[in-house]
Amino acid sequence: MMNNIFTRTSIRKFTNQVVEHEKIEEILRAGMFAPSAGNQQPWEFYVVTNKKLIEQLAAVHIYSTPTGNAPVAIVPCYRLDGIYPQYAQIDLAACVQNMLLQADALELGSVWIGIAPEKERMQKVREILNLPEHLTAFAIVPVGYPLEEKPQQQDRFEKKRIHYLD
Repeated sequence: MMNNIFTRTSIRKFTNQVVEHEKIEEILRAGMFAPSAGNQQPWEFYVVTNKKLIEQLAAVHIYSTPTGNAPVAIVPCYRLDGIYPQYAQIDLAACVQNMLLQADALELGSVWIGIAPEKERMQKVREILNLPEHLTAFAIVPVGYPLEEKPQQQDRFEKKRIHYLD
């Protein structure tokens, strides 16, 4: 059983400790194992460790500020050249979820900073990273060693939201 589905929480404060390349690669590997429409796998990733760029990403919008204290920011992007381009953002959502779970499994902290579908945010990230025209920024995922002890996840299960049809 994947216990971290029930225990993973968003971490917004990080130590300065460098995240090992192998751990970053494991997070990216988990992202690439996500399901995608027609197996189109529309993802590409920018791994940002340049402090100037991280600070610029932290200023994209009010909720991206946790990025500024992370030693690494991963920016998942998508291509629209697959057979189901209308599902690319959905594919990336599954990808980011896998990345968050793998970061937690590696005892790292992370948080999903929403960029898509907000056009202004997407454009700002495009300009900061100088993304090629065929790629669109989906999210920012700051990653690092948690500065504080991980808070306990709240129990979100609610039976009243389940409807059985026999």
